[in-house]
Amino acid sequence: MAKIVAVANQKGGVGKTTTAVNLSSCVAALGKRVLIVDMDPQGNTTSGYGIAKRSVEKGVYELLIGEAKAEETIQHTKFRVDIIPANTQLAGAGLELVEVPNRESCLRRGLAPVTGQYDFIFIDCPPSLDLLTLNALCTCDSVLIPIQCEYYALEGLSELMSTLKTVRKKYNAYLDVEGVVFTMYSGRMNLTIQVVDQVKKFFGDKVYKTTVPRAVRLSEAPSYGQPINYYEPSGKGTEAYTDMALEFIHNNRREK
Repeated sequence: MAKIVAVANQKGGVGKTTTAVNLSSCVAALGKRVLIVDMDPQGNTTSGYGIAKRSVEKGVYELLIGEAKAEETIQHTKFRVDIIPANTQLAGAGLELVEVPNRESCLRRGLAPVTGQYDFIFIDCPPSLDLLTLNALCTCDSVLIPIQCEYYALEGLSELMSTLKTVRKKYNAYLDVEGVVFTMYSGRMNLTIQVVDQVKKFFGDKVYKTTVPRAVRLSEAPSYGQPINYYEPSGKGTEAYTDMALEFIHNNRREK
C-alpha cells in the first residue's frame, strides 16, 4: 500500500511544485514505484512532466467529480513516474464539489483502487487552503512542507499548522508532518539563519538536513517539460533533490 504524501504550503513561490516534481522523479529514479497527482489548477506539475494541460481529457478533475476512474486518468511518463494530470477544468472543481456529499473525501475515494500499485503517491497542492487542498489533506498520510527562508514564510507556516490541526480533528486523525524542507536556500544571509533556527525549534528532527539551493537550471527545467535529474543530471539541483530523495526513503524505512 502506497504512502501518500501531500506537498503543501498555502504561500505561493516557495518551491512547492518544484519540490513535488523533482522529489517524485528522484524517488522513482531510486527504484520506487511513484505516482504524482496534480491538484493545482495552474497545472505546473503536469507541464513539468512534459504534458500539455489543454490536451488532458481525463485528469484529476474527472476523478474528483466521479466521471472517470483512477486507472483512466493515469498517464505513464518517460521519467518512470506516473501522473494524474490537471486540466483546464480543475479551476472550477472547488465550486462543483461544494454540493457533493462528503466532498472532502472525493480524492481519497478516487485513488483507493490504485494505492496498492505504488510505493509512494505525491500530491501537489494549490497555494491556498481551499477544498482541493482539503481533499489532499484528507487523503494523505503526511504533509511535506517546502519553506523559503524569509520572514513571511513563518506566518504562512503557522496558518498551515492550524489547518492541519483542524483536519486531524475533523477528518484525518492520523495526518502527520512528513517534514519541512528549505528551498531557495542561501546560508550566507542572516535572515536565512534566523528562519532556520526558528523552524528547527518548532519541528526538531522533522526538518530535512538536505536544503535546496537557488539554481537557474531548476527554474529552466519546467519549460522543457523535464524534472531536474533529466534536464541537468550532474547539476546542483539534481544533487539536492537526489539527496532529499535518499533522506525521504531513509525516513520512511525507519518508520516501518
